[in-house]
Amino acid sequence: MITRSTARLTALVALPAALVLGLAGTAGAADGQSYQVGLKQLNDSRASGVVMLTLTGTRLSVKIEADGLAPGLPHAQHLHGSTDGHDFHCPTAAADKNGDGLVTTAEGIPDYGDINISLTTKGDTSKASGLAVDRMPVADAQGRLSYERTITVSQTAADHLKDLHVVQHGIDPNENKKYDFSQGKSELDPKLPQEATAPASCGMIEGAAVGSVPVGGVETGTGTTSGIESPALLLLGGAGLAGAAGTFAVARRRHTAQTR
Repeated sequence: MITRSTARLTALVALPAALVLGLAGTAGAADGQSYQVGLKQLNDSRASGVVMLTLTGTRLSVKIEADGLAPGLPHAQHLHGSTDGHDFHCPTAAADKNGDGLVTTAEGIPDYGDINISLTTKGDTSKASGLAVDRMPVADAQGRLSYERTITVSQTAADHLKDLHVVQHGIDPNENKKYDFSQGKSELDPKLPQEATAPASCGMIEGAAVGSVPVGGVETGTGTTSGIESPALLLLGGAGLAGAAGTFAVARRRHTAQTR
């Protein structure tokens, strides 16, 4: 009996982090509906991950385990898409309209749609917090990011959850461990580097239909830039980011333990 139990425990510990996350999401969905999202890289970021969304009424639990992100940097992340019948999808390299090798924020939005929910670590989760980098999760030194939060969403968002998808932002193509202006300014806010807002990964909810992009695209909105204008924050010296990193220390340790 002891030998059999030990074998089962060993097998469980050896499960990939994505599968463990999936099992956890399923267990947590006893009274709700659970969806899985596989994140795939954009802009040659090498980022990937898995997201579990569990909806109970208008309470949405979000769990994310991602790898390959720019190490030590904050990554804005959102649920993009439409709740009024328009279909959006993750962009391909074809979205790079000027052929410079980078799908910028503005080039990606017509494909993946506007921000519907901002996946911040605390506080507001509306579109207005889309650029609140000081409240977004920070990847660890190995480029891993763990995120878990339960939020209240609108009834409309709950009714159209399968029409939304997850996008993580922030790339470091020159690998200098900071967001700089080597790729120019962000179209969302010229005070921000393009690197800070360019999409790094995207994933659609499994089973969601892919339709045509509505003609004319969508408005980008503005969002808050509270705490982002500071050069120290852009170079990751801000106290706000340090606090965000501390928030995820326990989650990262748990993720590391699962993947060893």
